[in-house]
Amino acid sequence: MDPLSDVLSLLRPQGQFYAGFDAAGDWSFAFPPHKGIKFTAVMRGSCWGVVEGQQQPIRLNEGDCFLLNSGHGFVLSSDPALPAASGEAILEAAARDGIAVHDGGGEVFLISGRFSFSGSHAAVLFDALPPIVNIPRASAQAEVLRWLLDQWAAELRGRQPGSALMSTHLAHLMLVQVLRLFLDSATELPPGWLLALTDPQISPAIAAIHAQPARRWTLEDLARVAGISRTVFAQRFKALVGSTAMDYLARWRMLMAADRLRSGNENVAAIAFSLGYESESSFSAAFKRIMACSPTQYRRQAAAPAAAGMPR
Repeated sequence: MDPLSDVLSLLRPQGQFYAGFDAAGDWSFAFPPHKGIKFTAVMRGSCWGVVEGQQQPIRLNEGDCFLLNSGHGFVLSSDPALPAASGEAILEAAARDGIAVHDGGGEVFLISGRFSFSGSHAAVLFDALPPIVNIPRASAQAEVLRWLLDQWAAELRGRQPGSALMSTHLAHLMLVQVLRLFLDSATELPPGWLLALTDPQISPAIAAIHAQPARRWTLEDLARVAGISRTVFAQRFKALVGSTAMDYLARWRMLMAADRLRSGNENVAAIAFSLGYESESSFSAAFKRIMACSPTQYRRQAAAPAAAGMPR
């Protein structure tokens, strides 16, 4: 697997709330901040979008799409000069009917979906992305994305048997494709693993860490994978990722451990040894330092929400 696949698999994106918005006339709606990542595409017409806290509106034309990062409110409108009304009624209609219609529709049609992520460490993805990732239709290599969008729109309109499952799989494919296109075209990214994936020397080192997290990696080993000197590797890794290579390795191990504690019944010792720790105590100390609680506490906290939702 590659680093992008590794992270998405670990976070287990779950597609939720697939819906359409069909509008005409003058309109402007403000949508509240959300958890997870929201994906929206303009299938017909054009409109404007403004991210909460940013003054510059974004023109969205037919075929364009964007990812909206977690925790950001957003305004969609036919004209950015219009005052924005609450978008709650639009969200409710879309959730109820699949497609929300405003003023009879027919001029602008958008489709949207939201991804939630398993566990409490999705910041590994959110922190690596800007508030909005805009992918214009004219982007290079966007042909696959356009095909996926057409299929997704057909599923939303047709509501055939199995459409929910089809929409889920199509949404996952679109999430990966949008991130690919973004990595190909991004010029400014905050420090993090996503930025590091754009570097031809640091990316192989991250892939090696992900592939063999239990290995006793040294800076020399990783520099050899990257094909550069130890000093240059250490400096470049810190500049791109925002942490040292050894800190990244430790955090990746803990994210893997957290996933297994949350989703399985392995004992702590087995997880510790499988990730390269010589004792349960050394693993537990590292886990508590990075995750701010012991492995046992983490497992208990992760199980509590699931138990609360079980029928009695």
